[in-house]
Amino acid sequence: MSVKEATETAPAPVRATPAPPRPARRNRGWDEAPRWQIYLPLGIYLLFTLIPFYWILLFALRPAGSTSLVPWPMTFDHFEKVWTERNFGTYFGNSVLVGVATLVMTTLVALAGGYALARFDFRIKRAFMLALLCSQFVPGALLLVPLFEIFAELQMINSLGSVILAETVFQLPLSMILISNFIKNVPYSLEEAAWVDGCNRMTAFRIVVLPLLRPGLIAVGSFAFVHSWNHFLFALMFLNNQGKQTIPVGLNTLMSADSVDLGALAAGGIIAAVPVVVVFAFIQKWLITGFSAGAVKG
Repeated sequence: MSVKEATETAPAPVRATPAPPRPARRNRGWDEAPRWQIYLPLGIYLLFTLIPFYWILLFALRPAGSTSLVPWPMTFDHFEKVWTERNFGTYFGNSVLVGVATLVMTTLVALAGGYALARFDFRIKRAFMLALLCSQFVPGALLLVPLFEIFAELQMINSLGSVILAETVFQLPLSMILISNFIKNVPYSLEEAAWVDGCNRMTAFRIVVLPLLRPGLIAVGSFAFVHSWNHFLFALMFLNNQGKQTIPVGLNTLMSADSVDLGALAAGGIIAAVPVVVVFAFIQKWLITGFSAGAVKG
C-alpha cells in the first residue's frame, strides 16, 4: 500500500469538542435587593408580631405573682378560673351560636343577592352597587341607636337574635360584592348548557355554579364568622343578661377600675383566639383563593 492510499484510508483525527463558554456572572440589577434586605425587615416584623403572643402565653401559664420571663412551672389555674368562676363556658357557647348563625345567614343572603347582581341587569343596579360601597364607610357605632329602637319595638333586646341580625346586616354589603364578583368569573355558557339539557335556573345554579363557588363562600363565611366572633359593640349594647353575653364582653368583665387580673385576662384571650386560629389554619387555601378571585373582576 502506498503512502497516499494509507493516508486516504486512515481515520480522520478526532477533534476535541471545545468546552462551552462559562456563563458570564450576572450583575445584580437595581430592582433585585440583597437577601438580607428582605429577611431583616421580615424578621423584625415577625419579632414584633410574636412578642405579644408570647407575653399573653407567659401571663396565662405562669403562677399568679410570678415575675419570671419563662412560664415555668406552668399552671393552668387561670384557664380553670375563667372557664368556671368567670362563666367563660357560657360566653364561649354564645359566641359560637352567634358566629355560626351569622355565617349561615350572611352566606345565604349574600349568595342570592350576589347572583342577582352578577347575572341580571336592572334599572337601579349601579345605584344599588354604589349604596353597598358607601355603606362600608358608615361606622357601626352610628347604627346603635336606630337598631336599638328597632329591636326594642320587636322585643328582641337581651336576645342573641338581635346580635345575629345586627351582625348579618353589617356584613351583607361586602359579602354581596365579593360573591357577585366571584360569580362573574364563572362562565355564563355553563349555565346555558345546563338549560339546554333541561335544567331550570335554580337547578343549573345548584348543579353547575354552586360547586365552583366554594372558595368564595368559604371566604365570605369565614369573614362573617370572625367579625361576629370578635365584635364587641353590638353584644354590649343589646345584651344585658350575663348569661347571654359573648366572649368579647366577657373579657371586658375581667377589667375593673381598681385592678386587672392579668392572668385571667390572658387565659381568656387565648380561649377567644384558639378557635379562630384553628379555623383559619384549615381554610387558609380556600380563603386566599376566594378573596383573590372576588377582587380581580367586577
